[in-house]
Amino acid sequence: MPAPPQQAAPPLLVVMGVSGSGKSTVGAALAQRLGVPFADADDLHPAANIAKMSAGQALTDEDRRPWLDTIGAWLAAHDERGGVMSCSALKRGYRDQLRRHAPRLQLLHLDGSPEVIQRRQASRPGHFMPASLLASQFATLEPLADDEHGVVLDVGLSVDAIVDQFVSQPVAPEENA
Repeated sequence: MPAPPQQAAPPLLVVMGVSGSGKSTVGAALAQRLGVPFADADDLHPAANIAKMSAGQALTDEDRRPWLDTIGAWLAAHDERGGVMSCSALKRGYRDQLRRHAPRLQLLHLDGSPEVIQRRQASRPGHFMPASLLASQFATLEPLADDEHGVVLDVGLSVDAIVDQFVSQPVAPEENA
């Protein structure tokens, strides 16, 4: 008798992009649709990082390293049952650091022009990331490379359209990744 087909593991996903791209909103909607837990990396920042960003100072790679390890630990803990994390993950090195914890990680990059993102940011007062840091985020952003197991979707789409597009075309890591 043939063995029953193996079910694919639930997605382990980081919704990435600059501040104001909709990571948290899309991430929560995706997690709900997929039936997996959701976490927002903003909630995992240490107080010192939040204070620095609130003061209009960009974080350094050194500031981010322990924060990325905390995010990576969450992803690793959710590897078998799946999960969605919203996280800027602007540089390839940051994404590589997350993949060291969770090798099967998939990425969804929410992409939009600086003008579109700036308009979106203006509609969310009170967030600790001031709009003044948006230019530095775009300067830091490194596009997904072909080997990063990710998709890029336009922030101009509705949340439902982004979720529908991602769910209908999931990106699976290579078998030997």
